[in-house]
Amino acid sequence: MTLTLIRSYLGPYRGALAAVVLLLLAQAIGTLYLPVLNADIINNGVVPGDINLIISTGVVMLAISILVGLVSIAATYLAARTAMGFGRDVRHDLFHNVQGFSLAEMNTFGAPSLITRNTNDVQQVQMLVLTGQTMMISAPLMAFGGVFMALRMNVQLSALLFVIIPIMAIVIGLILRRAVPLFRSMQVKIDGINGVLRENLTGIRVIRAFVKTEQEERRFADVNADLTGVTLSVTRLFALMMPSLMLVFNLSSVAVIWFGGQLVGDGDMQIGDLTAFLAYIMQILFSVMMAVMLLIMIPRAAASAERIKAVLDTVPAIIDPAVTKPNPPSEVGQVELRSVEFRYPGAEAPVLCDLNLTCIPGQTTAIVGGTGSGKTTLVNLIPRLFDATAGSVRVNGVDVREQDQATVWNALGFVPQKSFLFSGDIASNLRFGRPGATDEQLWRALETAQAADFVRALPEGLAAPVDQGGANFSGGQRQRLAIARAVVRDPAIYVFDDSFSALDYATDARLRHTLQRDAASATVIIVAQRISTILTADQIVVLERGRVVGIGTHAALLERCETYAEIVSSQLTEAAQ
Repeated sequence: MTLTLIRSYLGPYRGALAAVVLLLLAQAIGTLYLPVLNADIINNGVVPGDINLIISTGVVMLAISILVGLVSIAATYLAARTAMGFGRDVRHDLFHNVQGFSLAEMNTFGAPSLITRNTNDVQQVQMLVLTGQTMMISAPLMAFGGVFMALRMNVQLSALLFVIIPIMAIVIGLILRRAVPLFRSMQVKIDGINGVLRENLTGIRVIRAFVKTEQEERRFADVNADLTGVTLSVTRLFALMMPSLMLVFNLSSVAVIWFGGQLVGDGDMQIGDLTAFLAYIMQILFSVMMAVMLLIMIPRAAASAERIKAVLDTVPAIIDPAVTKPNPPSEVGQVELRSVEFRYPGAEAPVLCDLNLTCIPGQTTAIVGGTGSGKTTLVNLIPRLFDATAGSVRVNGVDVREQDQATVWNALGFVPQKSFLFSGDIASNLRFGRPGATDEQLWRALETAQAADFVRALPEGLAAPVDQGGANFSGGQRQRLAIARAVVRDPAIYVFDDSFSALDYATDARLRHTLQRDAASATVIIVAQRISTILTADQIVVLERGRVVGIGTHAALLERCETYAEIVSSQLTEAAQ
């Protein structure tokens, strides 16, 4: 999984990878040649006392050392650029894929997990790419080169390698076998802690209002302790690995000096060759330790790669059709639901059943019903946030599944239940759906949404800053700015999903009056809880348990729809009726 992900994204960087390989090969050759020169100084310079040989060979060693250092810097620089580019590309594709997810996929993964996958998980694989380019290439070169040079120095002494390397491999294998599942568990724990933290930050006012700060602190402490426990288990494993390898490393040095000293004493080996052999053994073992450092990263990167691939390989349930149908000009702005049914995946019963509804330009359609009757689900089908499981939803005369999603969205001015503003300023938020809108158009939209007065009262006006989510505005102000954002777009179809709930009755009435005036030629669909909001609607659709139990005007429904009459009687006095 990890190699598949890395290989699929490193194609554009083949030239840089080839350069890194060549540079590391040059570095390995230079590093392996230095002990030979050192042995030559000891064997032929120090013992006879030839100062000229010592100086000339020393100058060559210095030149090679400088060259090796420069080559190492260049290789590291190219490897870093490649790894950063890899991370950038993966994050881009993850974000792009998530942007195409329907609400079903978003609910499957969850926002905290998607954030972790695009940040922490990508970083883990990116670090593997960075270290892998250097360690994965240089470690084998140094190891095999060291073995070759050690054999060249002394075959008898090289037999020690057949004992040392298997011992190191056994130690590493036992530890990694335990580490892989722990790393997978660690990523899940990170998801959990992100989820709790995000929930706490989002709902801080509710937590304080219900005096649940201590309870939430305990909940965070629990998930934090879980993550700490898994991390400690991993840390203990690798804390055991390094001393074990260092023990093997040091015992190997002692064995080489012990047996090599005997060979020197017997005259079968020169002192300079022994020092070179010791250097090669150290290089071999150091290369193995470098490989171990890489292997430490592989389990965690593998777990992260699996999670990244799960997102990248998820095909959104809602995609654009291969062939699209054009919108008939005569039906622009029309919304029609034909025998629509919708049920959530795995649900026993449908949320919406056999819905038939037509909304035409110049008319206001209101949707009312009790909690859980399917009002929000119905309007979510129009912008194709979900697809109907039966029947068809037609926008501008064409089934939404036979149009590009962008075409459907461009026809809509959608204001969801929860008004969301983006960080920036008021002007940038209003221009979100129409970047070229003039200031005059923005003010006109603010007037329609009854937001102009409070925006004018701000010192910066349209340039007033907006915190993420619009946290620096009240609920009513956020709703009016969200409505103004939809009005700026001047769409053919307006969809308001309970978007007037935070407004007082007077503001609500003024907003509906100006909206009726400024959007006279548009199709307006309003989901509302308050009857006063939809009294003047051209048609009111009454939902009960996902079914239409009445369609008509306020007066007509009062006479013949018991469900609507109950809703009205619970909100309005007899005089108002």
